[in-house]
Amino acid sequence: MLYEKLLEYVSNGIYPMHMPGHKRNAEFLSIDPLVDITEIRGFDNLHDPGGILRDTTELAAKLYGADKSFPLINGSTAGILAAIGACTKRGDKILMARNSHISVYNAVALFGLNPVYILPETDKFSGIACRIDPKAVELALEQSPDIKLVCLTSPTYEGVVSDIGTIADIVHRKGILLFADEAHGAHVRFYRQVPINDAMSSGADISVMSLHKTLPALTQCALLHVRGKLVDFGEISRLLAVFQTSSPSYVLLSSIDQCLRLLDSDGMRLFHEYEQNLADFHERTKQLRNLSVLRSSDPGKLVISTKKTALSGMELADILYTEHKIELEMASIDYALAMTSICDTAAGFNRLAKALTVIDNSTQLRPSRESLSAFLPVQAKLPGEVLAQSGDPTPLSNAVGLMSSEYVWAYPPGIPIIVPGEIIDEAVVLYITRLVQSGISPKSTNGRLPEYIYACDLTR
Repeated sequence: MLYEKLLEYVSNGIYPMHMPGHKRNAEFLSIDPLVDITEIRGFDNLHDPGGILRDTTELAAKLYGADKSFPLINGSTAGILAAIGACTKRGDKILMARNSHISVYNAVALFGLNPVYILPETDKFSGIACRIDPKAVELALEQSPDIKLVCLTSPTYEGVVSDIGTIADIVHRKGILLFADEAHGAHVRFYRQVPINDAMSSGADISVMSLHKTLPALTQCALLHVRGKLVDFGEISRLLAVFQTSSPSYVLLSSIDQCLRLLDSDGMRLFHEYEQNLADFHERTKQLRNLSVLRSSDPGKLVISTKKTALSGMELADILYTEHKIELEMASIDYALAMTSICDTAAGFNRLAKALTVIDNSTQLRPSRESLSAFLPVQAKLPGEVLAQSGDPTPLSNAVGLMSSEYVWAYPPGIPIIVPGEIIDEAVVLYITRLVQSGISPKSTNGRLPEYIYACDLTR
């Protein structure tokens, strides 16, 4: 049974270098499952808070510098759907980063939007998607002046932060709204030694963040923030009632409230200790010869590159799990990612540093592999138009030149490699093939990869 399997996993000594941010640390989680009620007398209404839940929303707004905040108990996904729906009308153009989470693409299809993509810069060594260039945003808005919303991810899964402040200035000069998918950034506002400007303080109109990813909160706990007068609060509330349950879990709501109150009362001390642990870890791992821990904007995201070794990112993750009992967050072709939080212990950081040193000493150096270049498939039709078409299961090697009728992605991080309505080219096939060769199983809407991809010709 699932419960017994979970208990077995918890008791086997695996250290969690992955989300949720509470790291199964009971010190930060005093939630009793007996408080699993719903909206009964005296406990307010999530969709129209006027009592105890309003206190939670007001604390969230105060901590994050928002004019209004909304608790989310269906993850950032519910907030993304509501935010994009509230800021657009059917047929509108949306400028979005091509490395957006699949929930952004689902919003585009659901609300019948016309996406205009912008590619992030790419790190030549690691192949990791980097920041969005503000000049590229400005150029895209000049070329498509009818864009109604700009949607960017910052920080990214790997901890890359874009210059939201400059982008916000560009967007607002043209009277356009800026939405930041900040799902991986609920913690960045509280850094002290390495201050990072979060979306609200940088001028974004609306943002979502997952408390559970990087802070001590239960899975699915998230927040949506609004700043300024350009976003319709009423429409946000209406759509959140559509995308969230009408019977919200008070276990999750109390976890959100508890997390916020911890930040308010003890955040400074906790982040001071956390940043010291991170500094100690980076000091211990800077002597690695073959593996390398890349430094991103967010020091809490530990990107471990295998680019100079014979290992793939997945092989590194497997060794850490089987030989050192450390579970990472994700693995890609040439790197793996450890996610950390204020709930990680000094012993946990030391355990990872020691394991990487052992692996580094036993791993052979090899000539650097060529990174795959960033690619942007040609969009032939809108995603919403093509999703209604079934397409045909086509061997991946025979699909070049056809139009995809399904999403293909690796999860994590959940960023589509190909989107319905895009043309499958050789770069797409090569990337999917490299994923499979590296031990990573890409996902697809119809679940037939890597043998088949659902596609059709342009006459459909």
